Amino acid sequence: MTINLLLRYTGIGSTFLERFLPRMRIRGFIQPLPQMDNSTMDKTDAKILNVLQTDASQSSQEIADLIGIDENDCVNRIKKLEADKVILQRVALVDPRKVGANMTAFVAITTPEHSQEWLDQFHSVVSNLPEVVEFYRMSGQVDYLLRVVVPDIEAYDAFYKKLISSTKLMDVSSTFAIEQIKFTNNLPVTITE
Repeated sequence: MTINLLLRYTGIGSTFLERFLPRMRIRGFIQPLPQMDNSTMDKTDAKILNVLQTDASQSSQEIADLIGIDENDCVNRIKKLEADKVILQRVALVDPRKVGANMTAFVAITTPEHSQEWLDQFHSVVSNLPEVVEFYRMSGQVDYLLRVVVPDIEAYDAFYKKLISSTKLMDVSSTFAIEQIKFTNNLPVTITE
């Protein structure tokens, strides 16, 4: 079997793929994902991002004091980070147990087709299901992976029925989280100088 493909990646080459797909011959080329040129960001910007990722409710004066810069410089840097879409939005993190989102399910979906019309319809359906808090298109055996939060198994069953009635799917497989070991929205900020 030969696979002709265009891969978009952040550092995985065909050697990696050949190791995991040993019986398949891979032809094609690798195209890196476009990366943000963070050469305009410096260590001070990284410190600001780390503070904001931990607690975005702090005032610009508090942030400036924490990292040792002038408040005006801090405000200007935050505005630039927002204008450059480095900071996408500022949000409040909510305790899932206190709002009835007690159960987390990871839903692996395999689809029967990949036409643009079908994909657009599927993306629209899933994006409008409020129980879906994360939605990924995957490589490998599974086409999509969803992270779904619901109050209990009955609510999950209702979600599942909505999902499978909304579009044609080949396989839907769910696993349920027993314990959350780590959760963070803080991304590691890497500055190359």
